[in-house]
Amino acid sequence: MTALTVLDPSQPPQEKPEYFEPPPAVIITPSDPWPRPYYLEDGLRKVRPYHFTYNTYCKQRWRGRELLDIFATEFRDRPQDYYKDAIECGNVVVNGRKVPSVREIVNNGDIISHTLHRHEPPVTAQPIGVVHEDNDMIVINKPAGVPVHPAGRYNYNSIVEIMRAERGHGWNPLPCNRLDRLTSGVMFIGKHPKAAEKLTDQIMARTVKKEYVARVIGEFPDEDIVCNQPVMQISPKLGLNRARASGKDARTNFKRMAYYPPKPRTNGTRSEAEDNRSEKERTRDSKMSWKSKTGYSIVRCLPLTGRTHQLRVHLQFLGHPISNDPIYCNQRVFGPSLAAGDALSDYDEDIISKLSKMGKSEVAEAMEYHDEMMEEYNKKKAEKLTGKTCEICDTPLYSDPGSHELGIYLHARRYACQDGKWDYETPLPEWALPPPGVDGPTATTAETDPMALVDEDGKPKVDGGSCRSNIIDNQEEQLKPLWTMPG
Repeated sequence: MTALTVLDPSQPPQEKPEYFEPPPAVIITPSDPWPRPYYLEDGLRKVRPYHFTYNTYCKQRWRGRELLDIFATEFRDRPQDYYKDAIECGNVVVNGRKVPSVREIVNNGDIISHTLHRHEPPVTAQPIGVVHEDNDMIVINKPAGVPVHPAGRYNYNSIVEIMRAERGHGWNPLPCNRLDRLTSGVMFIGKHPKAAEKLTDQIMARTVKKEYVARVIGEFPDEDIVCNQPVMQISPKLGLNRARASGKDARTNFKRMAYYPPKPRTNGTRSEAEDNRSEKERTRDSKMSWKSKTGYSIVRCLPLTGRTHQLRVHLQFLGHPISNDPIYCNQRVFGPSLAAGDALSDYDEDIISKLSKMGKSEVAEAMEYHDEMMEEYNKKKAEKLTGKTCEICDTPLYSDPGSHELGIYLHARRYACQDGKWDYETPLPEWALPPPGVDGPTATTAETDPMALVDEDGKPKVDGGSCRSNIIDNQEEQLKPLWTMPG
């Protein structure tokens, strides 16, 4: 006897349960060498090449795009022909399967895997300094030039992996704040998730005061400076940001700590014997505004917002970029003015094109490298493609970076809890100390504290010696400074 189910016609029909496809298989990294394949050479920490598989979910901006197009436009360290061959031979797969064509469409939920013989760039061999350590947290002094997390060409040569190698394979360091690869200074590493989450929440809530120190070209104004110029990302692929009136709100306080003029020449000028420039070169140099900015300044910086590259962009906008910044102090990219006061430029595509060539066919030289006292050897040693390839995988090989490429003159000197419960700082980096034989500050003082420019709520003061800000709102005034001096 068959049981019958009587349906109530007054009730809506039951919908079929929605079926979700199981997640696609992820290819596991073929190897996880331990101990890590580090070796030290010429002041650098290097990693012996190894096989590795990158696995990544489809990003939103990749949906509906062809596989080769994604690799050709999103990843810049290899030519398009390499990615085409990798897809066709199965070194790049989608959801664990070789695709029939380089024109395969990538969809939401797909996992793309790329297996290759991995060559990591070297980083400094300088050890990671420990400022403070307790049961919950390690406060470190991050060396310049070392990325925090594995990303891009870097994996084992990262803060997370170097610390894991030092403390054991099963130890999981949990960074609570982020510094750019080229930046040095204070970082917090949680020992367990609860401690990391607590400090991360503090930083995200903007209850932590941060102070940086930078070395910039020329004589930075001795007055208090507040820059309110918005910042916009114009190339996610290159990580390039610009001062833009239509960008996100950004605010930084600056206070000059010291100015060091260039060493005087005979009779205070360059002698004819020293000046071997041609007339054409002298005319060219006269049109470069950065050439008139002699010497350098040490500047204390207080970011009141946290935009990517905010300090580097604001210093560039103020006409005093960080003197060895390979991006924002690069004349080949930004022209002879180095984009000082430029918040409305229409040349972003040209800038992106020029910057994309840096480190490939050209050396990424900041203005600091043009100083006549800089040895030609260090210029030529900068990292770029050598024209040689790996014997195993035919990967184009890079030269070792020069010492000036391992970081920039930007240091996170101090982090402090707003309610006074904790305060950690490092000494000034070597590049911020006075030159040999020259008097200057070797430590920070209250007189140069940028916190004096803000009230208890972190808002800029507008009286008593602080500066007034002024927003540029038309094309004709784009070269005027965004800040004005008191009086």
